[in-house]
Amino acid sequence: VDLGLTFGSADYPGTELVLPDLEFIEDRADDLLGIVLTHGHEDHIGAVPYLAADLGVPLYATPFTAQLIRGKLEEQGIADEVDLRIIPMEGELDLAPFHFRFMPLAHSIPEMSALVIDTPYGKIFHTGDWKLDEQPVIGKPSTAAQLKAVGDEGILALVCDSTNAFNNEDSGSEGSVKADLLKAVNAARGRVVVTTFASNAARLQTLAEVAHEAGRKLCIAGRSLNRIIQASQATGYLKNIPELVDMEAVDAHPRNQVMVLATGGQGEARAALARIAEGNHPVKLEEGDTVIFSSKQIPGNEVAIGRIMNRLARQNILTVTEKQAHVHVSGHPGRPELAELYDYIRPQILLPVHGERRHMAEQARFGLSEGIPQAIVQSNGDVIRLAPKGPVKIGEERTGRLILDGDVIIPADGDTINQRRRLSWYGIINIALALDGDNNLLGDPYIRLHGVPIEDEIDSFFDEASNAAVKAVKDWRGDLDDLREKVRLAVRRVATSWTGKKPIVDVLVVETA
Repeated sequence: VDLGLTFGSADYPGTELVLPDLEFIEDRADDLLGIVLTHGHEDHIGAVPYLAADLGVPLYATPFTAQLIRGKLEEQGIADEVDLRIIPMEGELDLAPFHFRFMPLAHSIPEMSALVIDTPYGKIFHTGDWKLDEQPVIGKPSTAAQLKAVGDEGILALVCDSTNAFNNEDSGSEGSVKADLLKAVNAARGRVVVTTFASNAARLQTLAEVAHEAGRKLCIAGRSLNRIIQASQATGYLKNIPELVDMEAVDAHPRNQVMVLATGGQGEARAALARIAEGNHPVKLEEGDTVIFSSKQIPGNEVAIGRIMNRLARQNILTVTEKQAHVHVSGHPGRPELAELYDYIRPQILLPVHGERRHMAEQARFGLSEGIPQAIVQSNGDVIRLAPKGPVKIGEERTGRLILDGDVIIPADGDTINQRRRLSWYGIINIALALDGDNNLLGDPYIRLHGVPIEDEIDSFFDEASNAAVKAVKDWRGDLDDLREKVRLAVRRVATSWTGKKPIVDVLVVETA
């Protein structure tokens, strides 16, 4: 179920995408029947274009999710190599000995579908990402009666989203944000930019209505927003989006008659909002304009978002966030919604997923307090038997991460990333030596620094490092590998005495005839 990714961080310098290492599954490829996708968020489908072709099994997804996946496969040029099968909303499929039934639930993207999985040992209810929402704006989630009917069938295990397990309030209805969004837009004197999660088609629908009711034309800034709109319209959603103003033509309209939807609400450096804030985007802002963050800060993005907000503040541009107005609701369930789902489904076992370990542990405690008979909290690599005689941990398997580095997929804990971390922490010294046929040094060593914190008295450092290298050559007895190591250690000792750091020292020895 699902094949997602996460995004790069300072832990993996120079990379953008982090993929799962599927060694455990690849070793058992003969037992793999298919990949079933719950919804179209990147952490659930993002790894498909990089890994699915090698797995060689069909993919199953509802129309909107399949549309997003197809676009990814086409971008990678492998659409003909992957068997993508569309399952209608509330559809079913057999992957013997399993049977899958798709049940729509509300979330911050169209067509989120929980899975009722029939197995020889009982039924599993896999929530995917979800919330309870009577005003979802787009789509029709399963009703309370439908969920209770599933519970009446007898559910062995509930595999459940834990993202908001600490939240004592429910997530709030998607339909509830329109009033405050309209109020904030109507209050704006100049141009308005609204940033939100591109995948939240319901929010895009709401914002299109807000723009219309506020008497503003709508402009889209960001490729991912355009991609979601196209996928939505291709599958029957967002049909009444008004005619859009091109980014290049925004300045032809009065500032108080345009509303711009922009990507980049999480502080992404190359997204539209960051470029707008920097002034190097076709959409320009000036004093008196307004930026509305119709999104939540994802943990870890606070600094990047704050950097953009500070840049806007220096230009006297007003920012509105969920702290000032009700302009965002979460797509994940709070504790009241969790309790309500427990009451509908009535599982024998609770298996928390999503979020961090602390979120999963908290949901397990909460579920037990709400009357679920058993719960088990797992870590990546744990092998859990749910039935018979479960739940119980029966083993551990190696797990890991892969990194998309440029166009190459490499291990996250491999030499490349480890060396890059060392380079970013310590810098590098390159030193080149030339030897004649009798292994005598020709000329002075050539030394270059990259990222080593020596800025003052650099000539004195070069002299000392060069002398240390020359002495190492004079004291050398052995092969060239031994010489390189002696020079490396000698130069690094000098660098450490100057800086307190231990930079990488790369030694090149050239032999002449």
